Amino acid sequence: MNHQIIERVLRLVRPGLSVLLLGLLSTSAAAQAPQLYVYPLKQQSSEQQDRDRYECHSWTVRQTGYDPSRAYSSNTNYLDPQPYRPSQPHVLRGAGRGAALGAVGGAITGDAGKGAAAGAAMGGLVGVFRRRDERRQQAAQQQMNAASVTASQQMNYTRAMAACLEGRGYNVK
Repeated sequence: MNHQIIERVLRLVRPGLSVLLLGLLSTSAAAQAPQLYVYPLKQQSSEQQDRDRYECHSWTVRQTGYDPSRAYSSNTNYLDPQPYRPSQPHVLRGAGRGAALGAVGGAITGDAGKGAAAGAAMGGLVGVFRRRDERRQQAAQQQMNAASVTASQQMNYTRAMAACLEGRGYNVK
């Protein structure tokens, strides 16, 4: 019995932990994308510095495919835009298990048919909740994957931008 309670609590807590972990990953990803400090080594004018930064930004976006000035989707379902629908197998399996358990319970009390019907209804609900939990876990995993990809793209962008500016006569830290 205690094992079942622990499993239920974990099922309820896992999505929250995933979101917390995602927040931590996002924060650390932002911390990993360093700000560039650029110093002109050849006395470039401020107009030249602006032009060089713009041209390097354009080149870097073409090289990396990532543009930090562009807003990326924050929709958690952009990788899987399908609306939520409980899957038939989850509902049917839950109903079947519930009907079997309900029939046993009903047989003990004298009416196996009522017990099976009640068990099937409850089992179907359990199947729906199980599917919902799976979808939440998938969404949390997609968010973590997207955060990881974004952090990697930011790092590549920063490295390419630094390389371009250094090639144009700037000290970049």
